[in-house]
Amino acid sequence: MSIKTEKKSTELKEVKYPFSLTEPHKPTHKVRFVTAASLFDGHDASINIMRRILQSSGVEVIHLGHNRSVHEIVNCAIQEDVQGIAISSYQGGHVEYFKYMIELLEEQGAGHIKVFGGGGGVIVQDEIDDLHDAGVSRIFSVDDGSEMGLQGMINYMIHECDYDPVTKTEIDIEKVLDKEPKAIARAITALENGNEELISFSDKQLLKKDGKPLKAKSEKTIPVLGITGTGGAGKSSLTDEIVLRFLTEFEDITIGIISVDPSKIKRGGALLGDRIRMNSIDTERVYMRSLATRASNRSTSAALTGAIELYKQAGFDLIIVETSGIGQSGTEIVDISDIPIYVMTSEYGAATQLEKINMLDLAEIVVLNKFEKKGSLDAYRDIRKQMIRNRGEWHAKPEDMPVYPTIAAQFNDKGVNNLFAAIVEKINERYSFEWEPKLYTDASPAEDIQAQAIIPGKRVRYLSEISETIRNYHEWAEQQSEIASRLSEVNGTLNQLSNWKPDNKEVLENDLSKMKDHWISKLDVAPKKILDGWDDLYERYKQETFDVKIRDRVIKNELYRESLSGLKIPRVAMPDTKHEGERLKFALKENLPGYFPYTAGVFPFKREGEDPTRMFAGEGTPERTNKRFHYVSEGLEAARLSTAFDSVTLYGEDPGYRPDIYGKIGNSGVSICTLDDMKKLYSGFELTKPTTSVSMTINGPAPMILAMFMNTAIDQEVERYLKAEGKWEQAIKDVKAKYEKLGLPVPKYSNEIPAGNDEFGLGLLGMTGDEVIDAETYDQIKEKTLSSVRGTVQADILKEDQAQNTCIFSTEFALKMMGDIQEYFTEHKVRNYYSVSISGYHIAEAGANPVTQAALTLANGFTYVEYYLARGLNIDDFAHNLSFFFSNGLDPEYAVIGRVARRIWAVAMRKKYEANDRSQKLKYHIQTSGRSLHAQEIQFNDIRTTLQALLAIYDNCNSLHTNAYDEAITTPTEESVRRALAIQMIINKEMGTAKNENINQGSYFISELTDLVEEAILTEFDRITERGGVLGAMESMYQRGKIQDESLYYETKKHTGELPIIGVNTFLKEGAGDEEQKPIELIRSTEEEKKQQIDNLEAFWKRNEDRNAEAIERLKEVARNNGNLFEELMETVKVASLGQISHALYEVGGQYRRNM
Repeated sequence: MSIKTEKKSTELKEVKYPFSLTEPHKPTHKVRFVTAASLFDGHDASINIMRRILQSSGVEVIHLGHNRSVHEIVNCAIQEDVQGIAISSYQGGHVEYFKYMIELLEEQGAGHIKVFGGGGGVIVQDEIDDLHDAGVSRIFSVDDGSEMGLQGMINYMIHECDYDPVTKTEIDIEKVLDKEPKAIARAITALENGNEELISFSDKQLLKKDGKPLKAKSEKTIPVLGITGTGGAGKSSLTDEIVLRFLTEFEDITIGIISVDPSKIKRGGALLGDRIRMNSIDTERVYMRSLATRASNRSTSAALTGAIELYKQAGFDLIIVETSGIGQSGTEIVDISDIPIYVMTSEYGAATQLEKINMLDLAEIVVLNKFEKKGSLDAYRDIRKQMIRNRGEWHAKPEDMPVYPTIAAQFNDKGVNNLFAAIVEKINERYSFEWEPKLYTDASPAEDIQAQAIIPGKRVRYLSEISETIRNYHEWAEQQSEIASRLSEVNGTLNQLSNWKPDNKEVLENDLSKMKDHWISKLDVAPKKILDGWDDLYERYKQETFDVKIRDRVIKNELYRESLSGLKIPRVAMPDTKHEGERLKFALKENLPGYFPYTAGVFPFKREGEDPTRMFAGEGTPERTNKRFHYVSEGLEAARLSTAFDSVTLYGEDPGYRPDIYGKIGNSGVSICTLDDMKKLYSGFELTKPTTSVSMTINGPAPMILAMFMNTAIDQEVERYLKAEGKWEQAIKDVKAKYEKLGLPVPKYSNEIPAGNDEFGLGLLGMTGDEVIDAETYDQIKEKTLSSVRGTVQADILKEDQAQNTCIFSTEFALKMMGDIQEYFTEHKVRNYYSVSISGYHIAEAGANPVTQAALTLANGFTYVEYYLARGLNIDDFAHNLSFFFSNGLDPEYAVIGRVARRIWAVAMRKKYEANDRSQKLKYHIQTSGRSLHAQEIQFNDIRTTLQALLAIYDNCNSLHTNAYDEAITTPTEESVRRALAIQMIINKEMGTAKNENINQGSYFISELTDLVEEAILTEFDRITERGGVLGAMESMYQRGKIQDESLYYETKKHTGELPIIGVNTFLKEGAGDEEQKPIELIRSTEEEKKQQIDNLEAFWKRNEDRNAEAIERLKEVARNNGNLFEELMETVKVASLGQISHALYEVGGQYRRNM
């Protein structure tokens, strides 16, 4: 479905606001906001900017981060008793999302909470008007941003929310005793604001407005855990893990959490950010309230003791209080809790600093978190010794001290398990309780957990080792080239001597021959071999054809293309020099395409009849995207399909009627949740054909989607086998018989079969190959298919954490599944499908400059290498299954991004990892920049894309996607996609210089730029090493911060005009031209398509209901026993949907924990 909306030129109006648009607005009341990005939306940069400005304007902000459901946000807003909610929504489905939020607030008696939103140009004016009519206070448009500025928009929100919540709705304070969330929330607000007309706290009693105590009918003992510690020690993550274990072990327990964060001294704002780290609290059994200290000299709030008493009267079974970060002298937690717990890390300085930490005297349990960090073992020893000294227990053993090592960020961490058991033991001792955990029973400190680190501690310098390896290689190459130059000089002299007959010729020849032997002896074996074979290689490239052997085939490549003028244009041009030094330097630093170090390309020649063009599609249902794939592939010899998935799929969920999910089904990508969806998506394409390749842009749920794809390819080949053996008719009968027995209709391709689709792959909808043929034949077909299928799945979980935010599982569990995929690929000889596409594209789209994009991407690639090696894999068993994905642009560095990446990878693989030739070859896909597409002068986008495509082709990319010009504002139309494809087709088919395949070689500029960019990347490797490698840097959010800084720098330069962008900030058209007045065609999925996907999903559930539970349980058991999850997923996807599998794996692998 396409929506036409007029693009209006807006004149800025002189609007008189009751507040400044530039200076922070100072409200009369204390204002609190919940901020978040909408469900299935990882675009959190703008909401982070807004919440920062809110904080600096004096607002207390409860920030939830990205990918938040309406239910989560509304529950949080009620518990936190906020006046406003601010949401960014860039992923579509915003109309349903915001309307659902208004409905849910009204239903829960919280209609007074005002809702604000924004989504750049994604939310068009018609939709803004609709949402305002539905009760949304304001959706800020692009024009609002231009008119009001960021501070002006923030001031508008603060002004609208400047009221006392106590005055807005009547609350029955007695409802606190029934744990009613609104009553508890309002009572805490009254305590914070000193509103004694509702409730007050005095002499350890809660007093109602009539002066009578608010008291539960029956008293019960309620333990209060106090968790405090240094800032950044991981208190919130640890609290979340402890809460999760209490909920798991004790089915009826209810928990009240109070989290305290510091207020800013200057303006009084506060970031109440603990909720963002909490995954376990989205349940009716947990109530959480965030408090700001509202003072500069304390780690707790003045209202804290009253809030604790309120929780006690509400009857929670357990109360957990977490304070803001404290220094060495902070001890306030001891006065307000029964069991104080102190959380620290090994980063406290010298051992003598331990003597100054008061909490080591007072805490009943000390937690040494982030135990995977270097120095933790020494810290563990010193802390226990210090506690012995503090307690004066000179004869005590260190292991008797209650110091618990933990890695709270790690799912199912043994250290946290044992800490939890110790806490339960303390509670039982203190209160004579009989709480008996069943799963976590070992209360002794876990001392051996450091070995669980993803990258072993001794390997954290791997990036600097790579930098050293590459610098050493270049130093060696220069030395060898200099030797070859000396040799060339001697040879030149000898040649001249042969034509000149001086008196002492024999003496000179003898001396020069000795000198020649000397320089030859200084040459290493490889350089000598290069020089000895140079003339023969040169002659081979001057012939008409050049034979290249690939596996068992010999391919004859024509070496020339004839121009219209009749000239023979060389495909590969050789350096025309007889100087040995120049020859060797070229060979060692550049070399021809297909020769180490692969600077010019990893293959000797481009494949005939297969341009690097990729066909990108993803919209609506599988049928709709299948139609688009056949449209863009029409007439092309190769089908190189690149797939975009909708945000529901990207976050591993199933489509459903819940409004915040429903609105996103099939928008900005295709909806895929079952194996049948996958079969429809690629029907009519032979997935094992050498000219077919499928790329899937998905990360968090990549293992499940990949398992669906592999099963689709296998079932296609089963279909081929049945037809070849004359058994197809019987198979059709078996399918019908199965569904007659189930009493259900046979699944079908819902739309009209598109042109070009011969229905191959649709025959086994609703069935799998192992149901229609014998096991032995099925296994044979399966193995052959796996070894033949081509393409790549993105699956780059490190990049997601750093830039794009579609992580769904805990980092170590996601990495485990990536490793399982690679082990499966190795075992089943999957040679042509890449197990990961290590992606810089999304890093660049988030704001990184080209050097940072390349550096972070290569660093992530080497991190996967180190992780797979740590798992015991052999380098040559997996390195060839790694691929890369870069963004392009018009910056000078983009002219050499492929050259640099190939050389760094090749040298590191050969010299450091001792990998074979195949493993040394870095293959990459490149996509023109989405960030360089602008809504202004939209037709100019094709010019930018053309230039970027030319740079990519000249740099010998392995595949290329050219963006459509209208992607700046919508999902591309058929017309714009056709134009985008034409760009690279014209370059490849019509442009004469593209007939040559090493056009960049021989350019002084390209050569110098290659060296400059390479050294900049190696320097960045060293910076990352200083932060503990890629994973250590991620923990301190180094990569994310760097990307955001560079994004701000770019936007500032663009805004000031220092970075000229034609049609955007210079060469501007006077007035709105015809193009600006044209209606914008916005591509949206239709109601019919959304319902179709839900109906198909429910039918899938129905027909597999008798097999689903067993398959899911088997999958969880494999996870618990550390088995290969991908091997099991290959079976699970046959009977379980994407969402069912994701939720099952959350239970055994842990959900992703968001960062601020």
